[in-house]
Amino acid sequence: MKQISFKIICLIVWACIAVFPGFADDKAISYESRILETFNGGDDAPYIWKTQASRFISSVRDSNGEPVQDSSGNEQKFPRTSYVEAWPAAVFGYRPTETLRSFGIHGQFDRRGYNWIDLYPVLANDSDEKPFEIPIPGRVMSLDMWVWGANLNYYIEVFLRDYRGVVHTLRLGDIAFPGWKNLRVNVPSNIVQARRTLPSYAGLSFVKFRVWTQPVERVDNFYIYFKQLRVLTDMFESLFDGNDLADPDFIDSIWASN
Repeated sequence: MKQISFKIICLIVWACIAVFPGFADDKAISYESRILETFNGGDDAPYIWKTQASRFISSVRDSNGEPVQDSSGNEQKFPRTSYVEAWPAAVFGYRPTETLRSFGIHGQFDRRGYNWIDLYPVLANDSDEKPFEIPIPGRVMSLDMWVWGANLNYYIEVFLRDYRGVVHTLRLGDIAFPGWKNLRVNVPSNIVQARRTLPSYAGLSFVKFRVWTQPVERVDNFYIYFKQLRVLTDMFESLFDGNDLADPDFIDSIWASN
């Protein structure tokens, strides 16, 4: 009986040795921190950030209380946006050697409630200003951004799209704090970032941010600032015999001549 049991244990150990190396490559990880957007603005910025708001957004008024009109004769509406010379000192210090800015939102609604403001990118060279989804490299594990809050009871959501076209909404965090704070959200494992078939890589894309107000909080004359959108992402890709034939760019190049 002891001899049979010993043989069974040996078979189990041999099976583990034979099987585990086959899966070890799939579990390899190479985490990298990548900046998707600096929010520094400037002529060389790849994106222009646009806003869209829900109902009850206020009109911009002058010192006499009269609505301000734009060049087309239409009333200007909140939110207003601008790049301002401000940054989190915890990251860049108080006297940075480079020119730094942050992207600011100045908002105001006519009434309290679940109001929202969307912040989404368009390509800087796109005259049509169509929403552009920023591709995220690798298989993203987490996303973080520095946010300046005025201790208002608001919160921020981030929208991500997977390769199937499904948009996932993640709560980045509350902004009921004073000053700068780094907000971070982990990307859950149930959000698909790989295919079973080749090419297996199927990364996510960033769609937009949404700032929500709460019914218990005031919504008049508020400011929010954003700086440095980053991701922590796994850049490891398994290599195999013929892996170049699973690269979409390589496939396009070799089939273009045919």
